[in-house]
Amino acid sequence: MPRIFISFRKADSRWMRDRVYRALSDRLGANEIFKSGQSIPPGADFAEILRRQAAECELMCVLIGPGWLDARGEDGVRLLDRAHDWVRLEIATALRAGNRVVPVLLGDATTLPDASALPAEIAKLARLQFLRVPETHLPDGLAHLGDSVTALLPDADAAVEPRHGTAPAADPEPSMTMTAHVSGGGNAYQAARDQTIRPA
Repeated sequence: MPRIFISFRKADSRWMRDRVYRALSDRLGANEIFKSGQSIPPGADFAEILRRQAAECELMCVLIGPGWLDARGEDGVRLLDRAHDWVRLEIATALRAGNRVVPVLLGDATTLPDASALPAEIAKLARLQFLRVPETHLPDGLAHLGDSVTALLPDADAAVEPRHGTAPAADPEPSMTMTAHVSGGGNAYQAARDQTIRPA
């Protein structure tokens, strides 16, 4: 059973979400990552699999790009306002199960949606500490994301082979530091919450 569920909106920041998936797969192993396009075999009941994986994952990364909140269907209705929207169902399922849900903001200026802009069943997403993958310095941002996600999973490092050219860490339980940076487009509250978790 994959430990990490990647929730995403198909029409939102495709190139960046693909980079996130590859980075996490390289860091933790593809078998630890659930992403619907790669993880559901042909002919399988995708609805059942999505619900089960969302309920049983240890960590859900909700990838939020500039078009995530206001994406609309051909009828002009916002997708998040549809009770059967899969992104909404995935997040609601993980929250109800008590799983850790981490918003991952894609891009330098993307902000976390306000609770008032979200359906009630996923409004808690607006209060959760997020991670950011900036377009500027993207390789560093992806590396920080991998390190941060790994730090949230017990024994994740033990299951991963050391990276080529690097020696295993001497301390199996690195201390954690947090650094805050201000991202363009966010207000003061947003900036204060825009933090990257970096193992020391």
